[in-house]
Amino acid sequence: MVAEYELIDVAPEENDAQSIDQMPDEELLYELADLFKVFGDTTRIKILYALMDKDLRVQDIADLIGATQSAVSHQLRTLKQARLVKFQREGKNVIYSLSDDHVYTMLAQGMTHICE
Repeated sequence: MVAEYELIDVAPEENDAQSIDQMPDEELLYELADLFKVFGDTTRIKILYALMDKDLRVQDIADLIGATQSAVSHQLRTLKQARLVKFQREGKNVIYSLSDDHVYTMLAQGMTHICE
């Protein structure tokens, strides 16, 4: 569970070093590192991109990204644990979506960064 933490502006100023007393505590840094590890798998990134446009069933995701339903289900489990996706049941179907706008923002910012 991620503890609440007030974000600080860590954008470097000219000749201004970040003070160590602004450093988040160790537990939060580990949680942040774990979150970024989730983005380290291409299949998970494809799933997140597929969910940027609309909510989808596992089979729909599998068809879109060219993976097996089993592989998608396995990666969705990791994404759910990281709270990057959520799901709801509609009859026999399970519909997946991005958890919130932060996930969309992280993907968009990452793509902007690598395309510069």
